[in-house]
Parts: sequence; C-alpha cells; structure tokens
Amino acid sequence: MTTFVLVHGAWHGPWAWDRVVPALHAAGARTLLPDLSAPGDHGLHDHAATVAAAVDAVPEDDELVLVGHSYAGLVVRQAADARPRSVDHVVLLDGWAGPDGSSLFGLAPDAFATAVRAAAAAVGDGRLIPAPPPAAFGITDPGDAAWLAQRLVPQPLRTFAEPTRLGRAVARIPGTAVHCRPPTYPFEQFGAGVGYRTLPLDGPHDVMLTDPERLARTLLGIRSFRNRKREP
Repeated sequence: MTTFVLVHGAWHGPWAWDRVVPALHAAGARTLLPDLSAPGDHGLHDHAATVAAAVDAVPEDDELVLVGHSYAGLVVRQAADARPRSVDHVVLLDGWAGPDGSSLFGLAPDAFATAVRAAAAAVGDGRLIPAPPPAAFGITDPGDAAWLAQRLVPQPLRTFAEPTRLGRAVARIPGTAVHCRPPTYPFEQFGAGVGYRTLPLDGPHDVMLTDPERLARTLLGIRSFRNRKREP
C-alpha cells in the first residue's frame, strides 16, 4: 500500500488537495493531509514537526511518498530528514528547496521578500502575511478564483524567514521535483540543486485545482515501489 502525505503550501490548507485525493484513493492509495494553517505565530520548524508527526502515523509497511507544494517543499525536506527510515520518496510540487540553512526569503528574489515584509507590516502586528489574490497562484477561472479566495488564510511571516535544519539523511532519500509550466520561480533549478530528478507539468502554480486528475496520475507514476527503507 502507498500512502501519500500531501502537504499544502503557504496561505492554503488541507483543502488544497480536495480535488486530487479522490483520484489517488481510486487507484488504491491512502492519503494523509497535515494542516499547517492553524492560526498563530508558527514557524517552519513547527510545521516540519507537524509533518513528521503525520509521517509517524503511517503504517511501517506502507510505501510513503511525502509531497510538498510550494513553501512546503522546505517543510517536507526537513521532516524527511528527521524521519529518513520512514520516507521512501520526496516530491516537490513547484516547491522551494535548498541546502541546510535555506529559507524561502533566502531563495526568493529580494523584491519578493521586500514586498512580503511590507504586506505583513501593513496589517496587525506584522507577524502575518495577508493572502495574495488567486491570480498570484495562476488561478484565473472565475469559479475557481472565487472558491480559492474564500479559503486562503494569512501566513506567518516566520515560516518564510526561518532557515531549514538539515542533516545528511535527506540526501539519501530519492526525490522528484515536479515543476509547473510556464514557470513562476526557478522550481526546476531548486529541485535539481538538491539532487532530485525534475519532471515538467503543464499548468499553473496551483495545478492541484486546475488539473487534479493529471496531477494524481503524475504522483502515482512517481511511486518508488523498489525503494528500501534506509538507515538514518
């Protein structure tokens, strides 16, 4: 049995995978959807601990594919590094990734970090980043845009600023970087830079909303049945 642990990106919630999960279940796979959208001043390390706890809930005999969308690329790699004997494959879906000490702000263009910090400073106490419009995620269909806009939530600024803590274990876990086309940020290069094979997928950044069945087929094709559990 394969279990996909599907981890949503910034400003999103587990609902981001609602259209993908049925296709995975129809193929006989299981899914777990950790929730990183709880309100509060959380950081990347808090989110990685949440994902590691979800990994711990997967039966030991299952093949476990850990999928991180966008910001969660950083999160799932840190969680995988903490649970190397449990994770069989890491998938980055248009995911941010880098070596130990990388942060989203460190990987992103300076203009991105400046704009995000300014947006956070303009509301509340500056700890939360207000959600951008659906178009920022490539969602232009009016129905999908309305559906998404109702669900987006603020993102803690600390999640973008905290650097990842990685040891050597994550480098021994096979990985695939699925990068959407046309690209928004250099996600193909991020994946290649951490040693993952890269796989293009035509669609916007939030392709799980626009083409969920195609994404599900891609994930099912990535399953690593021959991988063996590794020593930490």
